[in-house]
Amino acid sequence: MSLPPTVPVTSPTPSLPPVARRPGSPVAGFGIDLLIAIGALLGLSLACSLAWGVWRGIEVGMAAARNGNGAPAAADMAALMGQPGALAQMLIALIGTGGAALLLYFWRRRATPGERMQSRQAALRASTWGWTVLVAAGVFAGSSLIGMLAKQMGIEPVPTNLPLMEQALAQYPAFLVAFAVFLAPAYEELLFRRVFFGRLWAADRPWLGMLLSSAAFALVHEIPGTSPNTLPAMLQLWLIYGGMGAAFAWLYRRTGTLWAAIGAHAINNAIALAALVFFGAQ
Repeated sequence: MSLPPTVPVTSPTPSLPPVARRPGSPVAGFGIDLLIAIGALLGLSLACSLAWGVWRGIEVGMAAARNGNGAPAAADMAALMGQPGALAQMLIALIGTGGAALLLYFWRRRATPGERMQSRQAALRASTWGWTVLVAAGVFAGSSLIGMLAKQMGIEPVPTNLPLMEQALAQYPAFLVAFAVFLAPAYEELLFRRVFFGRLWAADRPWLGMLLSSAAFALVHEIPGTSPNTLPAMLQLWLIYGGMGAAFAWLYRRTGTLWAAIGAHAINNAIALAALVFFGAQ
């Protein structure tokens, strides 16, 4: 991807409009936001998984009735039901993480009229989208460089979502594009940048907010104990995701609009998806 030689800057770094300070530590507020998000994500994901299990159980029972085999034994039911497919997993992720993001936004970090006006004004500046393209290109280049250096040291991690992406690409390519390029960037930026990072930014602690929100962003993408990757491979993935989160937080603060962070995230996911289509897992 070619980069513009210069990026026009037409205004100083935007800042959030003054907000009323709530009593208590902003770090404690961040912790409360995080706990609510984890609870909402797990609760919604569990509810969706149970709904899928009920639906799948009905399908298995009806198929057995049509074949005249009677109700399957309880011991055989789990094997007959199988695991949620790519479409079901994407829908569970959409409802779980997207629902948590919307809950936290409307309950804890809803934008004021002044913030919404500032965001619209920032989205109309050409410099906003110059920075967006530049940051997206920088994230891609940085991730590629980290990957190449790690490969020289014999570290080649496999992201835990790669099998899902490959299955979805083969079975539901249109929905995968909509999910990875449009939906996931929107709800992830709403949660990690607007809610998590934004709380500490509004409390004049943007660098701490960048650190904490980026760590949460990395951990939710590669959860310890759920991946067969070695510790060095996990550290590489955390470094990539954490750097990505920090870059998007910086862009949000630099431009003053969450749309820039969503745009950069969407560009990054589109590049990764195109690489998966044309070059495979490598």
